[in-house]
Amino acid sequence: MTLAEKIYEYGIQSMEKDLDEKTITEIKKRIVDSIFVSYGARKAEPVKIAMESLLPSSGKIKSRIYFYNKKASADVSTFINGCMTRYLDYNDTYLSKEALHPSDNIPPLIAVGEGLDLDGKDLIKSIFVAYQVVGALSDAVSIRERGWDHVTYISISSAAGLASLTRLDKNKFIHTLNLGINNNISLRQTRAGELSMWKGCTAANASRNSVFAFMLSSHGFTGPGPIFEGEMGFFKQVSGEFDLDFSENRVLKTMIKNHPVEYHAMSAVDAALKIKGRLENPVSQVKKIEVDTFTVAWKIIAKDPEKYRPKTRETADHSMPYIIAYTLIYGEPTPTSYSDEFLNDKNILSLIDKITINVDKEFDKLYPEYLPVRIKVYTDKNEYVEEVMVPKGHFKNPYDWEDLKSKGMKLLKDEEKVNKIISAGRDIDRMSIKEFVDVVNNVKA
Repeated sequence: MTLAEKIYEYGIQSMEKDLDEKTITEIKKRIVDSIFVSYGARKAEPVKIAMESLLPSSGKIKSRIYFYNKKASADVSTFINGCMTRYLDYNDTYLSKEALHPSDNIPPLIAVGEGLDLDGKDLIKSIFVAYQVVGALSDAVSIRERGWDHVTYISISSAAGLASLTRLDKNKFIHTLNLGINNNISLRQTRAGELSMWKGCTAANASRNSVFAFMLSSHGFTGPGPIFEGEMGFFKQVSGEFDLDFSENRVLKTMIKNHPVEYHAMSAVDAALKIKGRLENPVSQVKKIEVDTFTVAWKIIAKDPEKYRPKTRETADHSMPYIIAYTLIYGEPTPTSYSDEFLNDKNILSLIDKITINVDKEFDKLYPEYLPVRIKVYTDKNEYVEEVMVPKGHFKNPYDWEDLKSKGMKLLKDEEKVNKIISAGRDIDRMSIKEFVDVVNNVKA
């Protein structure tokens, strides 16, 4: 059995089974979370550019742009909505050999599901399939060190989710994977050095291409295969050989973000907040800051010189030194914490220059089950030390609905709108996907 056949069997079997209530509830939370963070990015520059560049748009399968009530071809709406979902770096996370954002799979499934007038119960099951596939890929092998970006895995999982949602037959399902993967191998340069708008939109492009692949394969278009095991296939060119284990529930190990920062900095924010409350004037008091973290965090958000003088919001929300300095001075980061005003803030820059970040080998042993960080802040008179193992929203310290409401309030600042989206999310398995999008689009941009 090829790996594509294994994914097909798992996807179709999952669509025929009932999920347990805990898993359903957690998927509903992630749908709602994805809408909240999308609202926060609805007017972001890349979203505006995408809308100006790609609309008007029409196609055989049409769906709506979140909050704008404009219809577009499902692949175009997937890209625009996917940019909203991902751009603030505020959507959920899965940590393993590869770190990624499973809810990047939600916009394409909503887009196609709305366009085909499918129901919310099947949406939940297809999201489960996509989360299971992307989580199993993340657990199997890291492609980051080989120079490939993790959104390559989103190409696979979103294609599997779409083929499962629409219950394609075996041949069309496998060709959705073939077409979705073959031309969607993404370079890790996206997250190296100074980061660009593409950092927050490349996953949207991966899932957009999966929608395009689905639209072709569902009508009989074929793609190259065997896509994993072939002479020039995924195993030989990208990842090396691996198998996928679907026995573990990955949904329950995903984590909702409590702050709009790259997830490996989440514990650092919590530790810095604890220290901030004990400092009267961080800028004048602090003489030195030592940070102990683990290797993956150091490689992704600390090692590059650009992380110590970020020039873009995309670099800043992936910069542990910037995030720590900002938090010590101004408190909890928000989506506006990466504006030019703060990127050029002399107080933040002076504090960054006092930061040293080290790798603690004991912390390496704890990752990814834990997210350990230790921050030591030295002043003339005192030494302040805080250590955090798991931040709020981590699967060991999970969000409840009230936590999610609080996050929604930070982004929408309107309790009635927040409550309506939460209510629709909690009832999505009793409505059509169109009806859910109706609720979303009553929250105007």
